[in-house]
Amino acid sequence: MNTPLAETLSAVLLAGVLAWAVVRPFGLPEAAFAVPAAGIAVATGAIPLDHALAEAERLGPVVGFLAAVLVLAHFCAEEGLFQACGAWMARWAAGRPVRLLTAVFALASAITAVLSLDATVVLLTPVVFATAQRTGVRPKPHVYACTHLSNTASLLLPVSNLTNLLAFAASGLSFTRFAGLMALPWLAAIAVEYVVFRRFFARDLAAAAPLERAGVEAPALPVFALATVGCTLAGFVVASACGVDPAWAAAAGALVLAGRALLRRRTTPLSVVRAASPAFLAFVLALGVVVRAVVDNGLAGALGQVLPGGTGLAALLGIAALAAVLANVINNLPAVLVLLPLAAPAGPGAVLAVLLGVNIGPNLTYAGSLATLLWRRIVHQHEHEVDLGEFTRLGLIAVPSALAVSVVALWGALRVL
Repeated sequence: MNTPLAETLSAVLLAGVLAWAVVRPFGLPEAAFAVPAAGIAVATGAIPLDHALAEAERLGPVVGFLAAVLVLAHFCAEEGLFQACGAWMARWAAGRPVRLLTAVFALASAITAVLSLDATVVLLTPVVFATAQRTGVRPKPHVYACTHLSNTASLLLPVSNLTNLLAFAASGLSFTRFAGLMALPWLAAIAVEYVVFRRFFARDLAAAAPLERAGVEAPALPVFALATVGCTLAGFVVASACGVDPAWAAAAGALVLAGRALLRRRTTPLSVVRAASPAFLAFVLALGVVVRAVVDNGLAGALGQVLPGGTGLAALLGIAALAAVLANVINNLPAVLVLLPLAAPAGPGAVLAVLLGVNIGPNLTYAGSLATLLWRRIVHQHEHEVDLGEFTRLGLIAVPSALAVSVVALWGALRVL
């Protein structure tokens, strides 16, 4: 296939994959279009078969890691972890909206970091709705916090986000080194988001809740699930230090919780497979192939002309800003797949700056990340409207400020650590 035709076809296929992921016609999964699109790219020669296989091989361990984390989060929910979190939030907030927002920020940040952003969007958001209803406060600030923190608070660990897994593989850092460098930017971005939310939703947070609400018995703390998650996190550190892929630690944690549920006959093997979301895993692999076709057919060269070089503060700010813009144009997963090969030669600092852009940037638009799209569906299921103008105004305030502060924090961490 000649170059202009390959460029056009690969761009059209990527646009189609992203549009399908946003709309999901007839409720069909993202993979329903992405997998055939990847097949078309290979069959027409827009991407050579060996390049497609190399991309699938590169993404294979990342996809396996993602599957294990999804199973781990699912069975944490089955054990009652998120219900216990909701009960704690309700007791601690005691009907005070600001205290509830603080509790949501704390829990959403921790859950996103440890169990990935999908757990915050899919499992915590419904709990926040129920908690707001139970305590009689307006749900909007707290529900919006779930989507913002599913992106912003996913900066800390390699397991927090699929984009992190990709950046982790490209950075050459150990698990602990990655977390050490990202700890300060993570805290800084969350702090900025909290300040923005307090100001932006001041009226909702000032609304008084009813003086008395019916008491609800708190569920028992799921000690086994908490212990398993803690051991899994320790396993990430040990595995990384020993040169073993941390995916094995994630698989072990998922196996323990899923195996326990199977032995107690609380689940079935088919449910375990469904918890791993095989259709979404296929979508990730297919999207990687389509993005590789776009990169091979000219996008890499175009972005290489504008991507700042080096790891000085100005360069890091430029890299993060470009990544944020690209994430809102083509979604953050394709953006990170495109930018990582270009940023990696400059070192881990440039890779982590890309990560800041693709994780914080998607809070600006619905299409910035798949997590935000999924959050919007969950909100609609709870008959709560999301105003596009309000969502965008909040993003226009939160994204530039959080991105700038976190990049400065990363620049400082790179020099200190």
